[in-house]
Amino acid sequence: MNPQAKLIFALSLTLGTTLTISSNHWIMAWTGLEINTLAILPLISKSHHPRAIEAATKYFLVQAAASALVLFSSMTNAWHTGQWDITQLSHPTSCLILTVALAMKLGLVPFHFWFPEVLQGSSLIVGLLLSTLMKFPPITLLYLTSPSLKPSILMTMAILSAALGGWMGLNQTQTRKILAFSSISHLGWMAIIIAYSPKLALLNFYLYSLMTAAVFLSLNSIKALKLSTLMTTWTKTPSLNAILLLTLLSLAGLPPLTGFLPKWLIIQELTKQEVALAATIIALLSLLGLFFYLRLAYCATITLPPHTTNHMKQWYNNKPTNTMVAVLTTMSLMLLPISPIILAVV
Repeated sequence: MNPQAKLIFALSLTLGTTLTISSNHWIMAWTGLEINTLAILPLISKSHHPRAIEAATKYFLVQAAASALVLFSSMTNAWHTGQWDITQLSHPTSCLILTVALAMKLGLVPFHFWFPEVLQGSSLIVGLLLSTLMKFPPITLLYLTSPSLKPSILMTMAILSAALGGWMGLNQTQTRKILAFSSISHLGWMAIIIAYSPKLALLNFYLYSLMTAAVFLSLNSIKALKLSTLMTTWTKTPSLNAILLLTLLSLAGLPPLTGFLPKWLIIQELTKQEVALAATIIALLSLLGLFFYLRLAYCATITLPPHTTNHMKQWYNNKPTNTMVAVLTTMSLMLLPISPIILAVV
């Protein structure tokens, strides 16, 4: 793709995201979401492969439907209350429609069907954008409207997302699909807490974005799209593969790594809010996710490939690891000890 075109799309993504997260008026927020959708479509379909075109079409249809629902929800609220302010969403029908619209935007169950397919049709870098940056505006809208939304609906969606995200990721062999189901599962953790502690949901999103970026960039530098490829990459970058093991365990939420922090705080907050049953269920469902992260880690680090005559080992890569990968990986592993500082800032 032309570098000038790439620059325009990157600037459009930045503009759309900034517009949505900084606006008070529904129309401005909707405009930002639309700019984001239109800017990411050429990036998804740039390879001109039929699967990429299919992914871009699916993404466009789902996002257009969700944007229409956001607009319909805000107009219904303005019709009944005379308010266009995002934080003044009070009409019950508008709240319900907005919950559905944002669930579609994010890929929460039962509106998750598009996300694994779109991620599978995109490159790893575009997949990273779809999993992190493109979810920031809808999460912000969810944060701003959280006092108006029904906790029971969000909790049901959250538990279903954690269950299906973990369960459907078990049988996958494509790394992008595994990371898509991992994203759905993590969104469940954000949705369950957003009605009780919106700041905690945002903290979870930031830390999830950090860890996912580290995994995506690591996989991109070793060019691993399938588990079978991942098994043979240890000869290429042994040190990166070894650290990828720890990053994946952090994403699974094991102590003493960074990923344990949001899960620990969410379970603590849910127990304080007297919804200990939901906390227990979602904690148990995270074991499903742990299984496929362990599978990824096992393929990346512990498995030796078969020594057959037609098997080719990859050449050892002598280039230094990307600085961004190094910084993100370090943060994905080391932030738990400074959690009091993080909590003071949040």
